[in-house]
Amino acid sequence: MAETKTKPTGASVDEYLASRASPEQLQDCKAIMAICKRVTRQQAHMWGPSIVGYGTYTYTYESGHSGSAPLAGFAIRGRELVVYLGVDEPGQTELLARLGKHKMTKSCLYIKRLADLDVKVLEALIAVAVAEVRRRYPEGRGA
Repeated sequence: MAETKTKPTGASVDEYLASRASPEQLQDCKAIMAICKRVTRQQAHMWGPSIVGYGTYTYTYESGHSGSAPLAGFAIRGRELVVYLGVDEPGQTELLARLGKHKMTKSCLYIKRLADLDVKVLEALIAVAVAEVRRRYPEGRGA
């Protein structure tokens, strides 16, 4: 079975941001960091070379594959920021409709600028996603 590549590292979040973020992205990253810290009550840590993650949980799929992932996280991907979150809970579709300019895939929310969004709706989306992860993978299986 393949080993999960995205794991917590000792790399510096500040160095990652300084090396990748434009000045505007840096401001947006700091705002997203404040939201993630507020929602998870965890400190930021690098996961792999490019994900800023908060907290951790352990999952096991029906296939038997297991691993760890951050409760909440984001990354800088060129000109976009990606916020990692599941959006399969009731009410999240309605929140996405109110969010503002974005692109959503299965678990990646792509945004260009926080100024294009309703930041309170973004925080609500992150909070719902974190609550669902904690429900599916209760304490004792991750922080």
